[in-house]
Amino acid sequence: MGKVQEVSNGITEGVIWKQILIFFFPIFFGTLFMTLYNTVDAVIVGQFLGKEALAAVSGGTSTLTNLIIGFFNGMASGATVVISQFYGAKDEDKVKKSLHTAIALSLLFGVVISVFGFILTKPLLRIMDTPDDIFPLATTYLHIYFLGSMGLIMFNMTSGVLRAFGDSKHPLWFLIIGALLNIALDILFIAVFRRGVRGAAEATVLSQFTAAFATLIFLGTRKGLQKMEVSKMASMDRIILKKMLAIGLPGGIQSVMYNISNMIIQTNVNSFGTDTAAAWAAYNKLDAVFWMIVNAFGVSITTFVGQNYGAGKIRRAKKGVLECLGITIVSSLFLAMLYIKFGKYGFMLFSSDENVMEIGMRILLTIAPVFIIYVPIEVFSGALRGVGKTFVPTLFTVFGICGVRIIWLSTPFARASIERVMLSYAISWSLVTLLFFIYYFTTDVYGERNQNNSL
Repeated sequence: MGKVQEVSNGITEGVIWKQILIFFFPIFFGTLFMTLYNTVDAVIVGQFLGKEALAAVSGGTSTLTNLIIGFFNGMASGATVVISQFYGAKDEDKVKKSLHTAIALSLLFGVVISVFGFILTKPLLRIMDTPDDIFPLATTYLHIYFLGSMGLIMFNMTSGVLRAFGDSKHPLWFLIIGALLNIALDILFIAVFRRGVRGAAEATVLSQFTAAFATLIFLGTRKGLQKMEVSKMASMDRIILKKMLAIGLPGGIQSVMYNISNMIIQTNVNSFGTDTAAAWAAYNKLDAVFWMIVNAFGVSITTFVGQNYGAGKIRRAKKGVLECLGITIVSSLFLAMLYIKFGKYGFMLFSSDENVMEIGMRILLTIAPVFIIYVPIEVFSGALRGVGKTFVPTLFTVFGICGVRIIWLSTPFARASIERVMLSYAISWSLVTLLFFIYYFTTDVYGERNQNNSL
């Protein structure tokens, strides 16, 4: 068995909260720039093409892309966990095999998602009861997006590989390149060439491919166990692949169930008309900052726990989870206060329609005050992913998130107003957070391992 001579990052040593934040900030800013892909689309489309186009490229389309791409990202998390555990355990041979298995897996899923995403676009838009004035525009946008989704899939996987090694900085730089290109192409294709929503989709796809190629080239120039060899890009180790799928599949299902519940919410939102659909689309862009923060902490704690678990430092892993939980709670409270105080100015970025802005603020004031309830779900899920336990979080998601929302939204009472529709978030989050607390603190989630109690 080959051994890594030295781990080049401080995840398994040093002050815990500092290591978490050092890892967190590049992930957060990287996610921020990734969100710019779609946010810039929304701002330019909303201002140049109107509220129908805004709803077409942001609301239901975002839900669908998150549904399909999110499944792969959940699957990819299995690769990140496996690589981080082998890297923490200093097993060089398995790290190399895991790296190339992960790349090959992303190539396979890129083809599958492109084909099925294109085929399922219209049926899924119909299921969500997409308004007739939005449907053709949304179809055009999604067809182009899915046909070019290989770029996003490859970038997400290669970024996950780098983060498994403790490198969250280089994915940030590659995302900045893609985001700046996306802004330039949006202006060129929409404002200059007048290509409408087609131009918005083309700009997003081209920028994603640019970021993906930059990351692949970077991995190809690395030295030692972190180097990607082109000749091995299509090679898979069956044992490692099985382990990646065992960890990643529940994560993919979890992502799908989250997004199915969001599709149900989108369907109810669409029933209130185009103004509400546009307001919901704009709100999704604003509250993306919250999701970026909690997701970045979730990814950070996954890698932190994964490497420390692989190194046998169980006590350090547990302490890191609690410190990460505290930091994330404080961050979410601060952000919620900013939203409540200044949210109306954010809606002005996307639409000048008074009714759209008024509906948007009603949505914001229902959800933002309960952000804190969701935080433990993300942190504990990330910790459990780090030790390879994804089955229980998936059960909690399926029954606690999706199931509760379906039951709630099936009642006439819940569908009577947009505020009652949005209450489904607070209700489902509360139940699942309680389940995570009970499971994490009453179960030996870290299993029987040789423990190194050093911090």
